[in-house]
Amino acid sequence: MSFDHKPFLKTLTGRPGVYCMQDEEGKVIYVGKAKNLKNRVTSYFNKSQTNSPKTMVMVKQIENIEVTVTHTENEALILENNLIKSYKPRYNILFRDDKSYPYLYLSTDHDYPHFRYHRGALKGKGKFFGPYPSAGSVRSTLNVIQKLFLIRSCEDSVFANRSRPCLQYQIKRCTAPCVEAITKEDYQRDIEHAKLFLEGKNEDVIKGLTEPMQKASDALEFEIAARFRDQIRSLRDVQEKQHITTDGGDIDIIACVINANQACIQLVFIRAGLNLGNRNYYPQHIEEQSEADLVKAFISQFYLNENKQQKIPTEILISHDFEDSGLIENIISEKAGKKIKLKTNVRAERAKWLAMAKENAEITLKQKIASNKSQHKRFEALQKLLSFKEPIEHMECFDISHTQGESTVGSCVVFGPDGPVNSKYRLFNIENITKGDDYAAMSQVIRRRYTRLVKENASLPDLIIIDGGKGQIGVAKKELYELQLTHIPILGVAKGPSRKPGLENLILALENKTVDCDSSSPALHLIQHIRDESHRFAITAHRQRRKKTRGRSKLEDIEGIGNKRRQSIIKHFGGIQGVAKAGVDDIAMVSGINKSLAQKVYDVFHNN
Repeated sequence: MSFDHKPFLKTLTGRPGVYCMQDEEGKVIYVGKAKNLKNRVTSYFNKSQTNSPKTMVMVKQIENIEVTVTHTENEALILENNLIKSYKPRYNILFRDDKSYPYLYLSTDHDYPHFRYHRGALKGKGKFFGPYPSAGSVRSTLNVIQKLFLIRSCEDSVFANRSRPCLQYQIKRCTAPCVEAITKEDYQRDIEHAKLFLEGKNEDVIKGLTEPMQKASDALEFEIAARFRDQIRSLRDVQEKQHITTDGGDIDIIACVINANQACIQLVFIRAGLNLGNRNYYPQHIEEQSEADLVKAFISQFYLNENKQQKIPTEILISHDFEDSGLIENIISEKAGKKIKLKTNVRAERAKWLAMAKENAEITLKQKIASNKSQHKRFEALQKLLSFKEPIEHMECFDISHTQGESTVGSCVVFGPDGPVNSKYRLFNIENITKGDDYAAMSQVIRRRYTRLVKENASLPDLIIIDGGKGQIGVAKKELYELQLTHIPILGVAKGPSRKPGLENLILALENKTVDCDSSSPALHLIQHIRDESHRFAITAHRQRRKKTRGRSKLEDIEGIGNKRRQSIIKHFGGIQGVAKAGVDDIAMVSGINKSLAQKVYDVFHNN
C-alpha cells in the first residue's frame, strides 16, 4: 500500500458523508457512508478494528480516497446507494445497512383509510410511498397532505370510538369522516388526489379539482367552490417550494475554491431530485486568476465540448458570477436545444446545495494541499528559499484579530511535514493593552507562548512566521531576546501594495532582508497556507469571543447580584435599558436590593 493515510486522516472532517476508495488505476473499489467520516475511515487503518481478511486485502489496494460531505447521515445513505449502482465496486458485494428507509403507508382495508408513517418490511394490504430520506421528511409530507386534502390522521382505534369531531376538524385539517360529516365517495376522491400528489402528478390533481370547482360555482355554491379554489392555490404553492426535491428536476452545481494558488472545481449532479454524486477538477496555470475566471473557463470547456455527448440540465447553479455569462448561457442553450439558465443568487434549498458544494470543494482542496507528497516538496522548497542548512520540521505562525480593539484574540497554528497539527493549535485572549495596539498584542502572544514552552521544556519551532511587517517582527524579536531564544529565525509576511495573494513581502528577521519569491513557488504556497490558517483560526475565535461579550449582561459582573436578583431587576425595569436610566433610589426599590447593591448597579452603568 503506497497510500499514506496519516496526513489524509488529519484533514478529514467529522461530519456525515460518503467515501470512495480507489485503486492504482483510479477505479472505485469500495463506497461507504458514515455518520462521522473521520472515525469511520480511520477504523480501516486501525489493526485492532480491522479483523476481516477481505477488508485487509482491500485496504492494501487503496491508492486514494475521495470524500463527499452531506447534510445528514440519511442523505449520505441515499448517495451511497446511488454511487454503488453507478460504480459497482468489487468490495461492495457484502454491503449491509441496519437502517431501513421510512415510507408513507396507505391502508386499503378501511372505508375511510389514512396515511401513516412506516418503517420496516413492506408487508400488509395497502400502498407504500417512498422511500424518504428521513423521518422528518415523512412527517412533513403527512402535514402537507392533511392540509391540502383534509385526510384524517387519527389511529383506527380512535376513529372507531369518536362521537363528535375533534379539534382537527375545527381547524380545517380533517373532514370528520368519524361522524360521517363527509360521504365515502367524496372522501375517496380526496384519497385519490392525495395519491396522485405523492406520485408527483400535481397537474392531474389540479385538473381533478378544477372541474368540481366550476360546477359548484355554476350552481351558486360559492363556499364549496372557494374550498376547491384554496386547494388549487395551496397545491401551486407546494409545487414551487418542493421544486428541487419532488418534481424530478435536473440541476448541475458548480463550486470553485482557490487556496494557496491552487484551485478545485466541484461539479455536483442532481438528477430527478436526487444527489447522484460529484466530481472534482483541478485546473492548472491559475496564477492571477479569480474564482469567477475559473468558473467561466470550466463551463466553456465542459458544456461546449463537441466530443461530449451529454444531457445538459435546464438549470446550472454556479458559486461565482462572471462577465459574458449571458453570452455563454445562450450558446449552451443553442447546443442543448432548450433554454439553459446560469444562476448565482439563489435561495432556500438551492442555496443549501450550492453552499454544500462549496464546502466539499474547500475540504477536498485542503486535503490535496496537505497531501504527503505535495507537503514534502513545499518544505524542501522553503528550506532552499531561506537557505537553511537543516530541514524545517516544525513551524509556528501567529496572527492577531479584533474589531477596533474589541475582543482581541491571538492565534498560534503549528505545521509539521504532514501539514497542520491541529492538536497543538493555541488561542490567546489578549488583556491589559491599549485597544487596537497590534504590536502590544503580538508581544503578549509571543511572550506567553514561549515562556510556557521554555518552562515545560517543550519542542521549539525551527521557524516562526508572523502575519505582519517590520513592526510585528520587531516586538517578536524583543520577546525572544528576553527569553534567550534569538536562535529561532522569524519570517514576516507583509501584504504587498495591492494586497493580492502572491505579491506578499517576505522579511527574514535574522538577516533583516527581504526574500524574493515567485508567486508559483511551492515555498510561497506553504507560507500562504500557514498564514491563512492562522488568520482563519484567529478570526473565528475573535468572532466567538465578541459574540459572547456582546451578549453578556453587565449585571452578571456585579458581586452580590445572582441570577434571581438579576432577573428581578430586569423584570422591574422592563430590560437593561431601563436599568441604565434608573437612579440609585429607583434601583433600591427592587425586592432584595439594598442601597449598597443599588449603588454598585448604578456605578456599573455609569462607569464609576
